[in-house]
Amino acid sequence: MHIVVEHETAYSYGAPARSTIQYLRLTPRQHANQSVRSWQVTGPGKFTEFTDGFGNIVHVLSLTTPHEQIVLRVRGEVYTTDTHGVLPPENDRCSPLVYAMPTRLTRAEGDLAEFAAGIRTPLAKERLTGLHDLMVALHKQVAYRLGVTDVESTASDAFRKGEGVCQDQAHIFLAVCRAAGIPARYVSGYMWTDSGGRDYDANHAWAEAWVPALGWVSFDVANGISTTASYVRVAQGRDYLDAAPVRGVRRGGGDEAMRVSVRVTDGQQ
Repeated sequence: MHIVVEHETAYSYGAPARSTIQYLRLTPRQHANQSVRSWQVTGPGKFTEFTDGFGNIVHVLSLTTPHEQIVLRVRGEVYTTDTHGVLPPENDRCSPLVYAMPTRLTRAEGDLAEFAAGIRTPLAKERLTGLHDLMVALHKQVAYRLGVTDVESTASDAFRKGEGVCQDQAHIFLAVCRAAGIPARYVSGYMWTDSGGRDYDANHAWAEAWVPALGWVSFDVANGISTTASYVRVAQGRDYLDAAPVRGVRRGGGDEAMRVSVRVTDGQQ
């Protein structure tokens, strides 16, 4: 499949910011299920590129002169294939065990800890079947809803509320897997739908769990499916904070407003 991505993130400040440093994980890598044909990230200031410990391509944006806004634009084309949600561990920079330990955002506590304890046996008996059953159960139990959580919400918070966004649903899946001793990682990226070109207010997120006989297997709790050729992987990590599209710090600027627009289309139409 030929997928075209257009992604814009705009920040505006109540007063001039004196300096800003942002870490941009907005550029996909080549994988067994995707070939990046063209990709460009543009914005003000100086860009420096490196690859982090999880294998993500990172651009560091530095602005050292006063500014009242920052506009980041992404445009790229990727050709994808359907690998039935399975990604071999090619080019992995670290052991799957790195993704076995819970983080602050993915620790199973309270109601979520009880839920995880109840599903531990099925996961131990037949990992792949148990993981698919877990995805379906969470898809039914945790409704997708905007505005009820934020980037600091934990998996246990969202599970207790019974609602959240794809970030929260992925974190809950990770928390249950890790409580059962199964390595699982967070993935950010994009998803195409057959609506003839859809506008989003954010990019997408899902989870991948380690299955020894296969490699990494994807689970998109928000949609209740494993990934297909409609997905573009961009970044991975232990949780959202490791794979966030944009993270950074600034000096000055006062109040901040952010606007995000994402458009994913089929380049063959």
